[in-house]
Amino acid sequence: MIATANIQYAWTLFVPEIQQTFGWERASIQIAFTIFVLVQTWLAPIEGYFIDKFGPRIMVAFGAIMIGTAWVLNSQAMSLTGFYVGAAVGGIGVGCIYATCINNALKWFPDRRGLAVGLTAGGFGAGSAATILPIASMIESAGFQETFFFFGLLQGGLAFVAAWFLRAPKAGEVKASDKLSQSRRDYTLKEALNTKLFWLMLLMFTCVVTGGMMAVAQLGVIAQDLGVKEFKVDLYFFVMAALPLALMLDRVMNGISRPLFGWISDHIGREKTMVIAFTLEGFGIIALGYFGHNPWAFLILSGVVFLAWGEVYSLFSALAGDAFGTKHIGKIYGVLYCAKGIGALFVPVGNLLMEATGTWSSVLYTVAAMDLFAAFLAVTLLPRVLKAHVAQSTIAPSSVEKSGTASAHA
Repeated sequence: MIATANIQYAWTLFVPEIQQTFGWERASIQIAFTIFVLVQTWLAPIEGYFIDKFGPRIMVAFGAIMIGTAWVLNSQAMSLTGFYVGAAVGGIGVGCIYATCINNALKWFPDRRGLAVGLTAGGFGAGSAATILPIASMIESAGFQETFFFFGLLQGGLAFVAAWFLRAPKAGEVKASDKLSQSRRDYTLKEALNTKLFWLMLLMFTCVVTGGMMAVAQLGVIAQDLGVKEFKVDLYFFVMAALPLALMLDRVMNGISRPLFGWISDHIGREKTMVIAFTLEGFGIIALGYFGHNPWAFLILSGVVFLAWGEVYSLFSALAGDAFGTKHIGKIYGVLYCAKGIGALFVPVGNLLMEATGTWSSVLYTVAAMDLFAAFLAVTLLPRVLKAHVAQSTIAPSSVEKSGTASAHA
């Protein structure tokens, strides 16, 4: 997961260099990011099928080859189409690795599912923290093409080696938690899609992930437009430009948030944790839009935004495992994870809205409203729907099947 992180999180460092080199419109370049996320997320249900069929080792090894190939393609690209192809290949690679690792964590630790998935997802969220500065430095010294090529081979190679240490739990090796509210049967994808809970989770996931996706793709651009990109932050023992420092801190905060909020959710429940995180995210984005022209405020508030956003990848996956069981979780969470792809569609729209209004505030306030709406749903609707779903899941599968058969005959 650490080795795959830069495919998404370091992209913002390359965009200004690509634009300067080729002179393309910023929105056109960012379509590559959208393609990456769409491929990564919308192929997740298919990847879930192959995870169940081939196991984690083959899937992660294949994904490693794809992520290495993606950045090598980017290093040779001379057209927008070339970057779009590289983004699609990278999306396949990251999707295979991400879906497999999350799926495996859900299966291994039913009683600590939030923490386990949070730590796993935290590898992806914080994985680029150690490489942000080397990548930025290499872009400046050797150019973005050389950086793409070197780090593509490095990251792909590391993930390929790590793949062979994975395995799924054997039958009877783990048992359901006695302290958490969890389904006592495994739902098929079709059954999950027929529940109110699934669609409510998809709506909430989409609302919250949109703001985070916007920040991930556009933070460098926002910093430039707010006039804080080149501001030198003096921390006494070293001096660094505001943007690289913000990116490094944000990766750390993003990584911390996933196990932190996952652990909290194991103790107080997923829905209560969502209320806390989504509210913090909404007000953090509002504050970023209002105070972001101040370099110190930009640093602190961007960190708050990433702290409150990263947890969606531990909370929704853990809740999906609790609600629908783990036998078919690869396919079920794969469909739920498509919310990230829906959110990615708004990244180019954010550019267009900013250009139309002349300010990033309009964009930030819009996504903040979506976060607060998700928090409202977590307070009012989610607890009631979740309680009814868990109660329904205690009915024996055979009873459900007979009921469905009787309804079908009727």
